[in-house]
Amino acid sequence: MKVTAADGVAGESSWSLCSGCRRVVYRKRLERESLVCPECGFHQRLTALERIGQLFDEGSVRMLGQPVPSADVLGFTDTVPYPERLAAAKARTGLDEAVVVAEAAVNGRPLVAAVMDFRFLGGSLGAGVGTLIVAAAETALRRRIPLLLVCASGGARMQEGALALMQMARTSQALAELDEAGILTLSVITDPTYGGVAASFALLADVVLAEPGARLGFAGRRVIEQTIRQRLPDGFQTAEFLAERGLIDGVRSRNALRDSLTRLLAAAGPAAEPGPGTGGAVVIRDHTELAAGDPWAAVRSARDLGRPTTLDLISRVFTDFEELRGDRLGGDCAAVVGGPARLDGLPVMVVGQQKGHTAAELAARNYGMPSPQGYRKAARLMRLAEKLGLPVITLVDTPGAYPGVTAEEDGQAFAIADNLRLLSGLAVPVVTVITGEGGSGGALALAVADEVLMFSGAVYSVITPEGCAAILWNDPTMASAAARALRVDARELLRLGVVDGVILEPEGGNQADPAMAAEGLRGALVPAIRRLAGFGPDELVRGRRARFRAFDGAVGTAVTEEWSAER
Repeated sequence: MKVTAADGVAGESSWSLCSGCRRVVYRKRLERESLVCPECGFHQRLTALERIGQLFDEGSVRMLGQPVPSADVLGFTDTVPYPERLAAAKARTGLDEAVVVAEAAVNGRPLVAAVMDFRFLGGSLGAGVGTLIVAAAETALRRRIPLLLVCASGGARMQEGALALMQMARTSQALAELDEAGILTLSVITDPTYGGVAASFALLADVVLAEPGARLGFAGRRVIEQTIRQRLPDGFQTAEFLAERGLIDGVRSRNALRDSLTRLLAAAGPAAEPGPGTGGAVVIRDHTELAAGDPWAAVRSARDLGRPTTLDLISRVFTDFEELRGDRLGGDCAAVVGGPARLDGLPVMVVGQQKGHTAAELAARNYGMPSPQGYRKAARLMRLAEKLGLPVITLVDTPGAYPGVTAEEDGQAFAIADNLRLLSGLAVPVVTVITGEGGSGGALALAVADEVLMFSGAVYSVITPEGCAAILWNDPTMASAAARALRVDARELLRLGVVDGVILEPEGGNQADPAMAAEGLRGALVPAIRRLAGFGPDELVRGRRARFRAFDGAVGTAVTEEWSAER
């Protein structure tokens, strides 16, 4: 039996040797799995044309022809002259350059794609590749449709010297123009993606996904080890390694990638038809319509482990949610979740704090207490929402920002302050719902909104009752008295104007009927978002700032006459 081993298409044999687990795999089975090993999940390399066939709708692909410069401006020769290398690469791959550009569609959603092919001189970035990437960006700009980059490269093309280096700036500039125009950009990192491509267009996209095991970095492993004379850890620079450090949005298997792209493209698409009715959710705007209750009982209810979490509510209220991770600065925070989604057919960005239902889940989510990386991730998603013109919905459920040493070292106060400033000037509608605990500045960092709502069993305060009791009474057992004094309950917060409305919970609280709780949330959010969508960016910012400027200590004047008239 003849067995071939390759990291892409493996000859004409009926069998292939997996480059990952070294097992023999039936060739047709491997092809059915899009060249993903069915034994170990190792992702073999795809050619650019194979990638196009795997990702895009049949019949939707239209190749974009573009003159490609390939002049040997340096007269470069290593073991062979550069023109001979180019000619050999073209003959071997059937391509003119290391990237193919096309217009296509993913589940009916149009885009422009630039797909790299590592077989062509290692996917190196030269003037030809730069020209094609820029042409793809310009087409996306002209058509006002998203740009998808599928990246694979060993770095800049040495045979073109400093001209290859200039392509990094040239392609980055093209993506900046798409940012300015509010056009979604997506990047898929495949193995390997290094050097000038990694340090330019590959990582400048709004969303960066990677295939499992894909290696990504500026300098390669061998170069780093030779330079610092240290052995690097296993898994260094892999997609999983980078996702843990918040540098990419996530790792997607090849067979799941189309679905992820579909959900992401939905964020940049037009609104769909409205969904079914919301079941008549009740939002109370007058505090006298709420019965007086025990604030300490509200605190205990808000902390109930059976209460639906942010992810629970997202799964019931929204469709097409695609969670994005990382602050792109070197960290991620499991206590903050978010990503684009659809609410009653409307594209939105939803961000919230996540707790859990069990001790293990709470520990994994840091008990819903965000780190600076969590707030910076939220800020990144909100800036993306502003770029794409998406309303922002924040779901608040946190005892407060994480008060640890590492959080202070990483700039917790700076991260919270930056979010407050960002939200005050965000040029898209913002709606906040306090779903459980709203603790201190850690909650407010996601709650500077055009409309602030809360569930009737939620609480919102400057500090936890226990913290207040310990500081002012020097007696933690006075927490219930502190809760009453702080007026943390929905009725009092509505009276004070801190919140604009209260969503009634089912009998026994949201924990008693999560489905009804979700329906109530949906019924409150849909009209709020649709109403705010009628205001222009300047009106939204002016009204939001007026809302918070009015908190001068006078009861009932938290919303100015100007903002009240606009609403």
